[in-house]
Formats: sequence, C-alpha cells, structure tokens
Amino acid sequence: MGLYRGRVIEESSPASSDLGGATGPPDSSAAPKTRVRARHKGERTRRALLGAAEQVFGELGYHEASVAKITDVAGVAQGTFYLYFESKLAVFEEVVAELNRQVRHAMSEAAAGATSRLEAERLGFAGFFRFTAEHPALYRVIRQAEFVSPRAMRQHYESIIASYIPALREAMAEGEVAPGDPAVLAWALIAVGEAVGMRWILWDEASDVPPAVFDEMVRILARMLGVDSTTRDPAP
Repeated sequence: MGLYRGRVIEESSPASSDLGGATGPPDSSAAPKTRVRARHKGERTRRALLGAAEQVFGELGYHEASVAKITDVAGVAQGTFYLYFESKLAVFEEVVAELNRQVRHAMSEAAAGATSRLEAERLGFAGFFRFTAEHPALYRVIRQAEFVSPRAMRQHYESIIASYIPALREAMAEGEVAPGDPAVLAWALIAVGEAVGMRWILWDEASDVPPAVFDEMVRILARMLGVDSTTRDPAP
C-alpha cells in the first residue's frame, strides 16, 4: 500500500532557488511533516485492520478466519498486514486487548457521575450493555480466546478485576457495601452482567437489555452488595 514509500526530499534543479537548491537551505520542516503524515496513515491502517479482524473473528471464528479475509474487509493489500502484525494469532490477541480497553473505558465513563456504589454498578453495566450491542464480537472473541489464547482471555478478565476489587474494598470500608471478600464479589458481579448481556443482547440480537430485565438485575446486584436497591446503606 506504500505506507512508507514517499521520498522525504525531492531533487531540485539549481535554478529552483525558491525550493531550496544550491542557493538556499532545504526546508527542514518537510521531513518531520512527512513522518507525521506517514505515522497518522499507519495508525489509521492499523485500526482498520483491528476493526476488520474483530468483525471477521466475530462472524467466522478464529479457525475459519484468514489474513486474506481480514485484509479484504480492511481494504488493504495482504502484504500490508505483516507491517503491523506477525500472524493471525498476534492480531487476534490484539483484538482481545483492544476490546478490553474499550469496554473498560465505556464502563468507567458511564459510571463517572455515580454517587453510590450501587449507582456505579447500574451505570457501569448500562455502559457495558451499550458497548456489547455495538460490539457483539466481544462475547464471541473472548470465548474463542479460551481455546486460541488462554493467556489473552485471562488477561482480559484480570485487567477488569484489577480496578474492580479496590473500588469494592473502599465501598466496604466506608460502610456502603456489606463486608465480605471483594474479589469473590467482583467475579460474581461480572458473571451476572455477562450472563444477562449474552441472553438478552447477543442471543436476541437486541440493541439493549429490556428495561424490566435491567431493573430486576439491579435489584439482584443490590442484594449481592448487601444494600437496599433504593438507598446507599447496607441492608439490615
């Protein structure tokens, strides 16, 4: 695709003094600008490949997917793929990591204005379900990772848990959540959210969890946290 094929400084004739030939210094800004443009183009190409890989892995599965199919969906030459990823497995693992970064950002951004732990859970899972509806490959790719790259799958969950546990521990210390093991609680909360999203978004190919289902899920989360669903205080 010629991502890095352009010449940095083109030859000029001695008569072209306005272009910086023998009578003047070369334009020192040309090389940096060329490198910046190449870098931006390279970033766009890499993101196009990741987006295409997410789609192909989600639709076909890892074993039926191919580098040729990914580059075809991305609209780039097959050789370009190897400028960014050394193999199909490498791009698969990067798709897992990218989906993880995006879903954690979606959840934390959604819960940013929460004033209680229960509200943070409610808003965070709403953000998770919105992301899932937009990226149905999340479920399929993570489940494939169990067999394709168990290390990538474990990193996906552990990176979520890593920030989840301290937040729950802090809420317990402040009396906002019933005391218990924050690690066990974090894994249990994740399990509920994933199961609900799989059943009512992925299987139904829906854009969101039905309101009645979401409300019931929040009441279940409240019981898991040991709080009344209408207050911030631990349930008696």
